Amino acid sequence: MPGNAQLSIDHLVREAEECRSLGLGGVVLFGIPEEKDEMASGAYAADGIVQRAVRALKREVPDLLVITDVCNCEYTSHGHCGHIKKDDVTGYVDNDVTLAWLAKSAVSHAAAGADVVAPSDMMDGRVAAIRKALDEAGYPATPILSYAAKYASVFYGPFREAAESAPQFGDRRNYQMDPANAREAMREIALDIEEGADMILVKPAMPYLDIIRDARQKFDLPMGAYQVSGEFSMIVAAAQNGWLDLDRTILETLTGIRRAGADFVFTYFAKQAARLLA
Repeated sequence: MPGNAQLSIDHLVREAEECRSLGLGGVVLFGIPEEKDEMASGAYAADGIVQRAVRALKREVPDLLVITDVCNCEYTSHGHCGHIKKDDVTGYVDNDVTLAWLAKSAVSHAAAGADVVAPSDMMDGRVAAIRKALDEAGYPATPILSYAAKYASVFYGPFREAAESAPQFGDRRNYQMDPANAREAMREIALDIEEGADMILVKPAMPYLDIIRDARQKFDLPMGAYQVSGEFSMIVAAAQNGWLDLDRTILETLTGIRRAGADFVFTYFAKQAARLLA
């Protein structure tokens, strides 16, 4: 992913200052701990990497919106998004145990000063669990941006390499969505809204423009789309080979996502797009 790298907190602050100067609406934080374990303990530690990063950003760049990704895959030694329960044959993600981890992570992020928490795990009932935990901990005003329609996509590959979060066994298709199933996305979004989501997100973006459009027509909440690492990398690769004009491709793809109905877009092209639109 050219132009993207893991950042220490001091470099993150400088990056955030540049984002603010370009007029970007905010940043989304993903954390990579020094050590990973089976319990994803770094995800909800009060002094975890994201928690410290949030405090630094709110201290140094207080007017920049800070959204935190709430998941476990970057923190587990096995790379899955939740607690692995083992039976006589294989292992599977224990949904209910994972909900407790997610709730603790969201509260720790809010306590650090996060403006928005964004669960991306696709566990059943996670929005309700997080909303209840935030309210009980004294953060009833902290919004939840739910990755409500997150597909089991091949386009996450470059991010998983960069974040060192690829599953060590199996895959995530038993809790992320089937790319062939559009109707399930509408059910998942409706459930998350019923549980208390304040905003929703579709991920990936370009292969799922129909999902963005369907969701826009059916639901009235603020909705975003995530132009993920694979989308970014294939565009950059094509431009490096002289097959596409990079600047025009950035703007055309983002325009397409916006035209489909997204109110906001998560993209690795954010700084470049801001400069092109200035």
